Amino acid sequence: MQDSLPSSPQRGYTLPVFAVAAAKAAFHHLLKIPLPQEGGCPVVAVQVEPEVGSVRIPVEQVATLSENTALAITRSDPGPHLDLTRNTPVWGWVALEEKDPTAPPLLLEAGEGLGRHADGSPAIYAYARHLFEVNLLAGIPEGYRLRVRIILPEGKLLAERTSNAAFGVLEGLALVGTRAEVEPSASAESLEQARQELQQKLEQHRQLAFCLGSHGQQVALRQGIPAEQILRVANWVGPLLVEAALRGAEAVHLIGYHGKLIKLAGGIFTTSSHVADARLEILVAALIRCGGAAEQARRLLELGTVEAAVQYLESLGWAEPVLQALACRICERATAYVQKYAGRSLALAVTLFDRQGQVCVQAGQGLQPQPAQAL
Repeated sequence: MQDSLPSSPQRGYTLPVFAVAAAKAAFHHLLKIPLPQEGGCPVVAVQVEPEVGSVRIPVEQVATLSENTALAITRSDPGPHLDLTRNTPVWGWVALEEKDPTAPPLLLEAGEGLGRHADGSPAIYAYARHLFEVNLLAGIPEGYRLRVRIILPEGKLLAERTSNAAFGVLEGLALVGTRAEVEPSASAESLEQARQELQQKLEQHRQLAFCLGSHGQQVALRQGIPAEQILRVANWVGPLLVEAALRGAEAVHLIGYHGKLIKLAGGIFTTSSHVADARLEILVAALIRCGGAAEQARRLLELGTVEAAVQYLESLGWAEPVLQALACRICERATAYVQKYAGRSLALAVTLFDRQGQVCVQAGQGLQPQPAQAL
């Protein structure tokens, strides 16, 4: 194991790391194991990937609540990367209980703000569970089990800005990820990584699916598109479309949540909200082109989210025609974008899905995925 590495402005960690840190700090406090100090602040070492070793996470507060319970608070820090969980508090509540022979020694629970699946189980995925086990199991005293409840006070509100509900995560954020350090979605490094992966895929396949995020990837897989033809493009849709055309791609199928991908209909080809956000205005323009009334357009602009806007359009009977028009517009704008910057033509298809993961509309060429190479 390498020496512990400090949390620093140049490093950013995923939400599971801070959840585990809060739980571990509370557990150590309960066991009266003192936390080391760093810069006048208590820190806890979280063991992560073998090649990284452990990382030291600051602990904002820690307290004993009763003889067998304690609570600690950390604060999410994605470093220089764009992430909606930045600065959100993460509470770890732990209880040391007499061992139940019918139950596992480590019990993970979802508190307020941590999402749950439809069956009530906490939205804590494999990597996060692994971190909890590595960092907590060995310290549980003989004859006891440890109950851990993760609470995200801002989680339910933040979840409204994600597509979690589309994939069965209800009422909060999920502890999801495959590594400790944040994978940047809007940095030059992430673009270069995606370009390299694109080049590798084009060596075997000339028709690809570009998916916005992990949710888009899951929709693509459910549609039957082979994993080897899927590229996660994060926010770099435009540059990667141009790259694909220049490297000989024949067709690209764009798949994304309608609240994100519709930006392309307005000519916004880097989709990070930190770059531009005109989604409601784009919806209004589409409604007007479809024949909607001015009063309806004004009402759309008063709504705070795309999801609320689409629900309003559904109540008017306009949702499907407006989204269909937007899908066609995305094809048109993307085709023109590629022609302008690559000087080549590229067959394009678009799939828009909603927060429930259901496909709303499709447009363009190559809409029927096949088990072979063609989409």
